[in-house]
Amino acid sequence: MPQRIITYSRNIFLPLTTVCHNRCGYCSFRTPVHEGCVLFPEYVEETLRRGAALGCTEALFTFGERPGLEPGFQEILAGTGFSDILDYCYDLCEKAISFGLLPHTNAGILTMEEMERFLQVNASMGLMLETTARLDAHLNSPGKDPEVRIEMIENAGKLRIPFTTGLLLGIGEDMGDREESLMTIRDLARRYGHIQEVIIQNFCPKEGTPMAGYSPVDPEEICLTIRMARDILPDDVAIQIPPNLADASSLILCGVDDLGGVSPLTIDYVNPEHPWPEIRELEHLIGDARLMERLCIYPRYIEKGWYSPRLAPLIRRLDQIVEERNNGNTEG
Repeated sequence: MPQRIITYSRNIFLPLTTVCHNRCGYCSFRTPVHEGCVLFPEYVEETLRRGAALGCTEALFTFGERPGLEPGFQEILAGTGFSDILDYCYDLCEKAISFGLLPHTNAGILTMEEMERFLQVNASMGLMLETTARLDAHLNSPGKDPEVRIEMIENAGKLRIPFTTGLLLGIGEDMGDREESLMTIRDLARRYGHIQEVIIQNFCPKEGTPMAGYSPVDPEEICLTIRMARDILPDDVAIQIPPNLADASSLILCGVDDLGGVSPLTIDYVNPEHPWPEIRELEHLIGDARLMERLCIYPRYIEKGWYSPRLAPLIRRLDQIVEERNNGNTEG
């Protein structure tokens, strides 16, 4: 039997703002509009520079959904020199490329036109489906309407965007809901071929949120969901778990293929109480499997040419660097 391969991406995490129009019952990332709620260009550029120096290949840009709808946000954002968060993010994607990092943007719900624009400066994009169920946790979150999220994931397929989505476990859904969610993702993957990975992420209760009293998802339940995902999803769709939120060493054998983006520089701002394992520690989590680095765009999409021509030189260069690191020919 061939040795199993577990992949990961070396990234930096840049949450451009904590302001969000949604009010999910489990979220501690969202804040009201306040001074300091936007990452300013100087900080972002310094992080990009340091990340590139550490050998990172991916710049993950994320922020609260449609923050411009929140009163007072535009006035704070104006300090960046931009009047729209998407224009600001686009400009920073271009800066990431200039530093030698491939942008991956997860900005919540985007229109097809907005995604088509960002495809020019992004090697991949993402949006968590979370669940197809309608839950109390999402009552005050218009962007978490399952139909709205499914439509965006489908539009990404129509645009041939290498895409990441996933499930959030433990927010009020049951195993039947998870099965339905996975089958929805499966159908989209079969139709468009753009789903490169599905994250099975366990919700971690946060102090100060309406769902602080929820119990964490049992590890056996996470394992069962991973096994179900492997049974339902196409074989070429990777199943990812965040190695800082669950015991990766006990879940690898359940059917995990990937450990996601792991940063040697930035924290997980959504779950700051759960630090990333150091990259050199990942090998100790995966047992007898082989750890291999990857880019945020998976190899089959590179082969298909599913990327903007302006990204082609950088993708080729980083792909070669990652291949050399995986073969032990360079430090990193």
